[in-house]
Amino acid sequence: MFQRRKIVNNVALSLSLAAMAFGLVWLIWILITTLTLGIGGLSLSLFTQMTPAPNSETGGLANAIVGSIIMVGIGTLMGTPLGILAGIYLAEYGERDILSSVTRFINDILLSAPSIVIGLFVYAIYVARMKSFSGFAGALALALLVIPVVVRTTENMLRLIPNSLREAAFALGTPKWRVILTITLRAARAGVMTGVLLAVARIAGETAPLLFTALSDQFWSLNLNRPMANLPVTIFKFAMSPFLDWQQLAWAGVFLITAGVLALNIVARSLFSKNNG
Repeated sequence: MFQRRKIVNNVALSLSLAAMAFGLVWLIWILITTLTLGIGGLSLSLFTQMTPAPNSETGGLANAIVGSIIMVGIGTLMGTPLGILAGIYLAEYGERDILSSVTRFINDILLSAPSIVIGLFVYAIYVARMKSFSGFAGALALALLVIPVVVRTTENMLRLIPNSLREAAFALGTPKWRVILTITLRAARAGVMTGVLLAVARIAGETAPLLFTALSDQFWSLNLNRPMANLPVTIFKFAMSPFLDWQQLAWAGVFLITAGVLALNIVARSLFSKNNG
């Protein structure tokens, strides 16, 4: 019996290591390709010139970079407060009621829903009615992707706070809303910020929702009521272009998004480790 258990354990361990190695090979391959092709496209013009015209092979990604920053920033500002408030309700007020159960169920659906579905939803309720693609529609679609991530993280982080802290504050006559703001939420702030950063990392490279909402713009535009250039859609278009210079710009954009997402994940994990410590 002992020998049989040992054999089963070795087989399971070998399969696990093989699966891990299989995943790491593809991940390392992707990173190496991104680094080798992306770094070669980095230049000063990448950050100072706009995307090239159809008949031009020279240009940069300045307008796409700024457009992505604007839409990601606005989407985060719109989605984060709603996500934090919903997470506070689920963790502090709605532990067993029907509304909280329904909210968790809907949040789980949104968390796993394909981003293209969110883009089509915003297109139907906003873009089609306004009869124009716009940067605000793109930010709205990204906000809908931010909310479920922040809700889940906020609820989980607040549930990790010991009830003894709440009970001690209640014993001193502190109202519940003040306990949440000054004790539980403050104690969980690193974890909540981790959720926000992870949400930003998720939406930074989303292409599908922006194809149906913000679309793109070759020119420099800060008008949120008009189509707005952004890195994901620009990468999508340039990567399929027959021009080598455009393909190089696409790889440079991929490198910028990858580096940004990597930096956000490192910061998020550092905050989470500090919170656990």
